[in-house]
Amino acid sequence: MTKPIDLKQAINAISDVVQNRPRPLREFDQIYMKTGDMVMQSEFVASWADAKRLAFIGDGDAISICVAYLQNRGIIDYGPSRITVFDFDERIVQAVKRFADKERLEHLDATLYNCLDAFPSVPKFDCFYTNPPWGASNNGESVNVFTQRGMEAIGYDGHGLVVIADDEELDWPKQVLASAQSFALDRGFYVSRMAPRLHLYHLDDAPELRSCNLAISALPGNGRAIASDPITDPQRLANFYGRSKAPRARYIRERKTLNYGMAHDDEYHLELMDKT
Repeated sequence: MTKPIDLKQAINAISDVVQNRPRPLREFDQIYMKTGDMVMQSEFVASWADAKRLAFIGDGDAISICVAYLQNRGIIDYGPSRITVFDFDERIVQAVKRFADKERLEHLDATLYNCLDAFPSVPKFDCFYTNPPWGASNNGESVNVFTQRGMEAIGYDGHGLVVIADDEELDWPKQVLASAQSFALDRGFYVSRMAPRLHLYHLDDAPELRSCNLAISALPGNGRAIASDPITDPQRLANFYGRSKAPRARYIRERKTLNYGMAHDDEYHLELMDKT
């Protein structure tokens, strides 16, 4: 039986993670989940991936750090045995590494990786997590690209958790959700669980837009060799990060090492008091 979570401790721990997180770049559809929902999501992911090797295919929200940190602080007594983040934003990769080093999170790591490249040759993971660009302008094709890389990370044999838009009032989230489910089914996965309309985001132009958890699992014996779809197909890359936003950057490079918990020195100047 798991112990009850001290909500105040959990929120304070997530606050530490948020302070460490780099600012989102809307150009690349980086939109961050609100803190209260991060607490709930992190606890869910820790339970869902308990004692498993977990790959994050992108992680702007920093759920990976939250999961590892909550477990390390003893706020929860379960979680993945290993967490690796694969992200093309060097700021995010280094933020993970800095936090893991500072808090001695030995089972948390990150590596620079663009999902348009072949997935690296690493030991197979048990499950994957992704909160990709939601594909409003490309019928979910960007979701499917990130999901495909997650499937490759687990060798098409294991479990995945895909976080995508979910709204009853809009048409495109329904179309993207149908596309994601069809994509998974065609590759030997079935929807094992769905939790609708869970998360809110810091999204100025759609503050009420929510996302769902779409959990998928491989069918028995599905770990066979499956030919991956060509990621470089122009039709898959059109509107990848939103309307007229095809991929153009291989990596987002960190210009300098920053303390994300403090104001940048290029954000302000001092108007000194008159000493006369």
